[in-house]
Amino acid sequence: MGRGGIGGAGLVAAVAKADVENTDSTRGFVKDVKRIIIKVGTAVVTGPNGRLAMGRLGALCEQVKQLNFEGYEVILVTSGAVGVGRQRLKYRKLVNSSFADLQNPQMDMDGKACAAVGQSVLMAIYDTLFSQLDVTSSQLLVTDRDFMDPSFGNQLRETVNSLLDLKVIPVFNENDAISTRRQPYEDSSGIFWDNDSLARLLAQELKADLLIMLSDVEGLYSGPPSDPQSKIIHTYVHEQHGKLISFGEKSRVGRGGMQAKVAAAFTASSKGIPVVIASGFAIDSIIKVMRGEKIGTLFHREANQWGCSKEATAREMAVAARDCSRHLQKLSSEERKKILLDIADALEANEDLITSENQADLDLAQDIGYDKSLVARMTIKPGKIKSLAGSIREIADMEDPISHTLKRTEVAKDLVFEKTYCPLGVLLIIFESRPDALVQIASLAIRSGNGLLLKGGKEAMRSNTILHKVITGAIPDVVGKKLIGLVKNKDEIADLLKKYSVQLDDVIDLVIPRGSNKLVSQIKAATKIPVLGHADGICHVYIDKSADMDMAKRIVLDAKVDYPAACNAMETLLVHKDLNRTEGLDDLLVELEKEGVVIYGGPVAHDTLKLPKVDSFHHEYNSMACTLEFVDDVQSAIDHINRYGSAHTDCIITTDGKAAETFLQQVDSAAVFHNASTRFCDGARFGLGAEVKWLVKELL
Repeated sequence: MGRGGIGGAGLVAAVAKADVENTDSTRGFVKDVKRIIIKVGTAVVTGPNGRLAMGRLGALCEQVKQLNFEGYEVILVTSGAVGVGRQRLKYRKLVNSSFADLQNPQMDMDGKACAAVGQSVLMAIYDTLFSQLDVTSSQLLVTDRDFMDPSFGNQLRETVNSLLDLKVIPVFNENDAISTRRQPYEDSSGIFWDNDSLARLLAQELKADLLIMLSDVEGLYSGPPSDPQSKIIHTYVHEQHGKLISFGEKSRVGRGGMQAKVAAAFTASSKGIPVVIASGFAIDSIIKVMRGEKIGTLFHREANQWGCSKEATAREMAVAARDCSRHLQKLSSEERKKILLDIADALEANEDLITSENQADLDLAQDIGYDKSLVARMTIKPGKIKSLAGSIREIADMEDPISHTLKRTEVAKDLVFEKTYCPLGVLLIIFESRPDALVQIASLAIRSGNGLLLKGGKEAMRSNTILHKVITGAIPDVVGKKLIGLVKNKDEIADLLKKYSVQLDDVIDLVIPRGSNKLVSQIKAATKIPVLGHADGICHVYIDKSADMDMAKRIVLDAKVDYPAACNAMETLLVHKDLNRTEGLDDLLVELEKEGVVIYGGPVAHDTLKLPKVDSFHHEYNSMACTLEFVDDVQSAIDHINRYGSAHTDCIITTDGKAAETFLQQVDSAAVFHNASTRFCDGARFGLGAEVKWLVKELL
């Protein structure tokens, strides 16, 4: 058995990719947890045949090791000794039986004898598994009579604190071998009567921050877990669930079952100790609980308040946003301008809080192992809040887009048609990674009289939440703070975009996805509501043979290095073949490499410059990498861009006016530049005040 992989092999990889999609705002308290008690039930420790479930025990020990390594104080309460001892003694008795004994088997076992044998076996297994992981464990056996001694509590805390200071894992179990009760399974009298109530008692005595109870099911269900109609209860609210839940049979091997766990969990939570009942059969349940994921059933002292303040559904948010948008449209241009100026001031006033929440997102993203380019996009850098506030003030000062008349035509006497701008209505904006997009979109929506439903990336949940709170806090009551709704649950968006269910085009007028190709494609495939969005950002810079190479160096460096994660950053550098091995190009490539850019080569560049060969020109790096390729002339560059580009932004660097004109006319992209960086493709630089264009439509 190697040190790297007992039972739950690959757990570290599973932890690194923890699913933050299932994070729940009610689980946010786990970030402050330091001391954890983990209770493991007999059904988890043993298999159906009564033998130890080594795979599950291995996964358990790996998770405990992981938490121990991360600085948590972990205490284990384990069941299973009686069951393991019974299985061992049955085997011994069978081996030593005579033929007459086999004809008339007597297999009843004394529970205390089973406990005495099983405890040593169980502890030996824990010691072996933890030793393989370079973790030290210790055994502590207690009975309910111990807790009757007034001095026992102090001694218990002193011993456990000393062990935890030494990074030792205390492993508790009830000492059934010397218990004064008649039978461990039958007598439920005393201070505690099973390991569930023992875990609850230890959580109180040792001042634990969290109790995790591992069972053979995923949590508490509304009915029998085997019933397809039963649903898992993610948060237990006693007033709501206490009288509605009926319990089935107790554990097949343990003493209590789910009813005992619920009783212990409810008691502990009422004392201020959160409890999560989760599956001990999954290899990463404990880690997921500690990452704040929505698994198992949570018991929390404040759960009744959460139950009473149920979050609005996405549809309810959209309906509320439409109502508020109609109030917004009644305001004058100056009144809407005032709202934006208040939002800008509020952002600057809350800069420290915003950056703190953003840093929490960044820390979690790095722990999970997200791509560096994604982390870069979600970072709110120093000065970004001031920049965003400035953009909002620019939007506030721009010409009012509502009711702006574009054209008047008298088609007959006293019959006049007017073509004017008007708001779209309610927009669903789905965006990835970048919390600053929330600010820009919200500002444009307010200026143009639109309601919003926002769904940001899971990786920036805390950043989006605080930005949404600051912005809606500045919206006056005459409009309503529900003008902008923030959807945090992935399933809510899935419901909005169901293709073959009840259509929601009565509450959503347009969907605008901002993000990766995968995101945009998924959104388009999932809904019949109109979708406005581009997919890829494969942007090209072509250096013509007549280019000023000093200018080319400045443009290329800006296009690639300024913000590599942006959709308008250069991904492919096309160079006229006559510039191959010239001093100007060599200097440019050296400068790119100094900036940390990894340069791959197309077929020609790979052969001539010995660059690493690119696997495909249809590649969006969003990082410090780009592809270099040589082309014969401007027409070859145009053909390459139209074949491999994404119709986003492309530019030519040349002093040849005719070549520039040909390029500008024939490249089929949204933005085509001459002697300008692709990074100029930006709403603010276009004079629109933000990266997103006006959210209005022309109405005839």
